[in-house]
Amino acid sequence: MSSARAWGAEGHRLIAELAQKQLTLSATAEVDRLLGLEPGATMVSVSTWADEKRAPATAPLHYVNPPEGACDYDRQRDCRDGRCVVEAITAKVAILKSRASDAERLAALKWVIHLVGDVHQPLHVGLAHDKGGNLYQVRAFGRGSNLHAVWDSAMLKRLPYSAELVASAAAAVPAVSVRSDPAAWASESCALSRSADFYPEDRKVDAAYLARWDATLVRQLARAGMRLAATLNEALGSAPAARDKK
Repeated sequence: MSSARAWGAEGHRLIAELAQKQLTLSATAEVDRLLGLEPGATMVSVSTWADEKRAPATAPLHYVNPPEGACDYDRQRDCRDGRCVVEAITAKVAILKSRASDAERLAALKWVIHLVGDVHQPLHVGLAHDKGGNLYQVRAFGRGSNLHAVWDSAMLKRLPYSAELVASAAAAVPAVSVRSDPAAWASESCALSRSADFYPEDRKVDAAYLARWDATLVRQLARAGMRLAATLNEALGSAPAARDKK
């Protein structure tokens, strides 16, 4: 896709902060134990780790590009080699649930914290031909940009009290939609990025565009935080690997 980073640092940190508040006691204990292997590490501080260490070999793990006209995720069609955000989340969660070494499980935890955020950025489940909006040039906030960068960070940066907005939106997320299902999340994001007015036809991110999409951006961040918590609670709630190591 490109070097663009979903949500930017602020968005990923908001997601991690929200998720941390929704963890069960047992999941919190195991997250803290694993993060304790790196002095000073927190869910918030490691939420951007996967971008900071990004390399060509791992870049495909941050996104998936279903073909035009098809948003229902299909592994054989969309991720045949297993190297996309949906399969990466599934693989890293499996490591978290396993009796792998603490070092492997810590790395998996950091990946999951980040990638659950990525899959909720609509353009990380965008079209391949424009590299998820990276090639779609727009005028936004008085400067030239591209639609992917606008969704990654520019829209969020201008929202006052973004943490409060995301927390409020999280309270409205239906419990039934919080289940851990990366394929469903990808299909949901795809549907947003393929909406008729998602790409501004005049290539201007103006007041009307922001009025249409600000709430969606906040809702996606909230969903990501709640679903990250649900994923970690399911994977680490009983922490069998931790018990074995005591």
